[in-house]
Amino acid sequence: MASGSRKPGRFGRGKLRPSPKGKRKANGDSSNPRNSATGRQWEKAYGKGYLQGYYDGGEGILEARLPADAVFPNVTVESVIAAGIAALRPQGLPLLGPAFVYEELERALTGGIPYSLVRLGDGELLAMAQETVMPAEEVARLGPFLSYAGVNVPDPQARDELAEAVRRASVVGVPLSRKPLFQPLLFKVWQAHGIRPDSVRLTSSTINYSLDEEGYWPKLMSGRRILAVGNAAEPLARALRKQGVQVTAAVGPVGGMNDWERAAREAAGCPFDLALVAAGIAAVPICVRLAETTGKVAVDFGHLADRMAGLREGPEIRR
Repeated sequence: MASGSRKPGRFGRGKLRPSPKGKRKANGDSSNPRNSATGRQWEKAYGKGYLQGYYDGGEGILEARLPADAVFPNVTVESVIAAGIAALRPQGLPLLGPAFVYEELERALTGGIPYSLVRLGDGELLAMAQETVMPAEEVARLGPFLSYAGVNVPDPQARDELAEAVRRASVVGVPLSRKPLFQPLLFKVWQAHGIRPDSVRLTSSTINYSLDEEGYWPKLMSGRRILAVGNAAEPLARALRKQGVQVTAAVGPVGGMNDWERAAREAAGCPFDLALVAAGIAAVPICVRLAETTGKVAVDFGHLADRMAGLREGPEIRR
């Protein structure tokens, strides 16, 4: 699941983190460890390490690639990166924006076209990386939240089911973050599974929030039969019904990737036009299976379900 603040959507606002109670200690307070000799040494070492890392990750890379027979006045790392991106732009793969995805969802709902929108974040990518990009032990170390998200490492079956669902989804949301466990891992994982990026229709992994921020969900739900699937299915259904949305059923909870097929079968037996699936990593195969077996529209709704239901959102696993 790009990070950063999000505007409140049509159906609710995100919760604000309360301010720490009490006053901060004054800088001169001797109880502040940073005012001790050891604290000042730590700050000095930290500052030195930060500057070295800043150089190694920017100017150092640029320095190693600049020609030795010329200097470039007033050229910054940022300007070189910008010029490089402009040169690489024709190689970029397009991401479908919120307005385009909304129009596709609307056409699918109106025309009775099967449509699955799934999203990939660090949880899904780490699950797919098991024994393909990295050992399962490394996956478990990097993803302590995976059991919460629905995968108990090692789980090669979950890995392969996720890869197959990505191949068959109508649209796949991918992370924009360049942190190691997001976009860089995405393409390593896809290469390991033989998934060609240009064979997949792409959008942002936060498309669910973007559709909410731009007011598209009420339009998509209006006059349609809505199915809620996942651990927050019942509270989401209650919240939407209070908004006048026709929720026909709520299927949940979903016990992770070991339970996705049962959940998909139960959900497929319910009357619906649009399924909102908030089931962690298992939402990916559930959405694809629902679209294929019912001919309806299924969307990986993620923690937006908690927000709309007025619940406290769980750990964030997407960027």
